[in-house]
Amino acid sequence: MEFNEEKIKATILYHLRRKKVMGGVHTHFDALRRGFPSHLGKDIKKIAKDLIKQGLILTKPITYGLQVYLNKERLNEIEDFIFKILKFKF
Repeated sequence: MEFNEEKIKATILYHLRRKKVMGGVHTHFDALRRGFPSHLGKDIKKIAKDLIKQGLILTKPITYGLQVYLNKERLNEIEDFIFKILKFKF
């Protein structure tokens, strides 16, 4: 499977949306790399930080590491982006 930057962004958002990681639910930042080939690790980290800068993913600093979750206020925009790239509808 070929991954470009847009597809990686959509896949990260899809995994978070599918597991309903928003609001009071959060996951570890390093867990975003799961499901991708290991050689894409640095790219995934860079793209995830870009999603945080865009405000699609929010952070929650915890004593045991950085936690992330989806921005509920931009959920429609996130779902539209996922549908545009991956053709999955929620």
